[in-house]
Amino acid sequence: MPQQAWSKKRERQYEHIKDGLTDEGRSEDTAEEIAARTVNKERARKGESERASRTSTEDISSGRRGGLRSHSGPGGPTRDQLYNEAKEKGIKGRSKMTKEQLARAVGR
Repeated sequence: MPQQAWSKKRERQYEHIKDGLTDEGRSEDTAEEIAARTVNKERARKGESERASRTSTEDISSGRRGGLRSHSGPGGPTRDQLYNEAKEKGIKGRSKMTKEQLARAVGR
């Protein structure tokens, strides 16, 4: 369970992250570890913790990092992600398609 030093906001943030990760299929232990690390990094960035590493305060924020990894940015999903989506939809000829063709085929 989260540390006592966490505020109610950080407790909610921890639960939200943990629930999202378990919904994705991560194990309970892994989800708890990632959620705790994320909350602790945010606390360090906001000056809520007594000690903070340089990377916690100067590195890219965890929220921004998650956004970059969502593949919804300018590049969109990768070709492999589109290929897997096409495979799930049963689209024929997908192995010879380019990224753009796959995107059109899956309706993006």
